[in-house]
Amino acid sequence: MIKARGLTRTFAVRNRTVEAVRGIDLDVASGELVGFLGPNGAGKTTTLRMLTTLLTPTSGEAIVAGADLLTDPAGVRARIGYVGQGNGGGLDQQVGHELVMQARLHGLNSAQARQRAQEMAETFELTDLLNRLVITLSGGQKRRLDIALGVLHQPSLVFLDEPSTGLDPQSRDNLWRHIRDLRDKHGATVFLTTHYLDEADALCDRIIIIDHGAIVAEGSPDELKRRVAGDLVELGVSEPDRALALAATVPGATELTGAEGQVSFRVPRGDTVLPGLLRELDRAEIRVVAVATHRPTLDDVFLGLTGRSLREAA
Repeated sequence: MIKARGLTRTFAVRNRTVEAVRGIDLDVASGELVGFLGPNGAGKTTTLRMLTTLLTPTSGEAIVAGADLLTDPAGVRARIGYVGQGNGGGLDQQVGHELVMQARLHGLNSAQARQRAQEMAETFELTDLLNRLVITLSGGQKRRLDIALGVLHQPSLVFLDEPSTGLDPQSRDNLWRHIRDLRDKHGATVFLTTHYLDEADALCDRIIIIDHGAIVAEGSPDELKRRVAGDLVELGVSEPDRALALAATVPGATELTGAEGQVSFRVPRGDTVLPGLLRELDRAEIRVVAVATHRPTLDDVFLGLTGRSLREAA
């Protein structure tokens, strides 16, 4: 659905050249829900704007939804949906009017446009809001309207730029359900940027991390976590020194520490090594009083790759 090679974008700022995006390659398969993760200034939005024809690449090439980004930008726009960070609906217009107008702009006649608007209203829980002015909607309602406007023409590829920024937890959870439905129920490929680690973790099949204009890692959330840090295993034990010696025999164990009745270490799959280790501790007559495992977070991933926390950077 997306195949980009060597995309770059430079800007002239105060008599110097700034490399916002530095030769990135992207591959997104049909039906994927992909998260594009990185702090402000990393190149996320610049990349998104290039892929959606809003910004011309300085160099490189891309095929987006089957159309050439450079030679057929109109073909790209006809095949994609784009939901930016701002509100897409006119604030002084009624919700129903905005949906019908969007359908007319995509070439539907009056009757078809009204039918399509009604379908979108039902899909995104806007039916009771059709006569409301957009300005009177809550943040979550506005974002649902934005997505409805962005996918009304049934695009095969949908770009979402930080879709849940500023929403309360309940509204975010509701929006996540609609984003999943775009892929699961409507067959769309979804490419989203986000600052929220929990959002990327909960929604995405695959995550691409960008920093300083370059892609530094990609994979599923679990793959990225295992690759960078591994699980943290913590044991409360009666004899930490002896327990630490047994923990050191666990294949792949790193960062071993032991003191004051506590032993901890990292290992690629904590759930698979714990049963055997607990049996060894039992045979050695070392009493275990507490057990805990902690999966690494995406912030651990970013910290390991770049030396800084994604939350702090964002």
